[in-house]
Amino acid sequence: MSTIFTRIIDGEIPSYKIAEDEHHFAFLDASPSSKGHTLVVPKIEIDYIFDVPDERLKGLITFAKPIAHAIDQASGAIRTGIIVEGMEVPHAHIHLIPIYEKNQVFSLDHTVEIDEEEMKDIAGKIQRSLAEYNKLN
Repeated sequence: MSTIFTRIIDGEIPSYKIAEDEHHFAFLDASPSSKGHTLVVPKIEIDYIFDVPDERLKGLITFAKPIAHAIDQASGAIRTGIIVEGMEVPHAHIHLIPIYEKNQVFSLDHTVEIDEEEMKDIAGKIQRSLAEYNKLN
């Protein structure tokens, strides 16, 4: 049976997609820890991130890097942090979480409420920032 992430990648479940390539998919977290919280997943369905083949694991971080910069630019965050926990969904993934202040709670147990319109707006801003980042780099 497919994980929820595979179903999102396949378009069976709607998401606020940020970016996609042949091997990776990025989308806003439906239960964000902060505004702009983005999940980056490999398209291969592997539970434990350290079981992801080396080249794909390198690719995952390389794919996430410009997205993190785009989140910073779009959100005004101090920087984007990363959490790799992997317990909530049996599909390897990383969390890119914008950090807006030095004492901000940085935990997957902390969530913020964001309505659908704001999620669309955030996704659009990150997508535009990502396009600009990619032009410059």
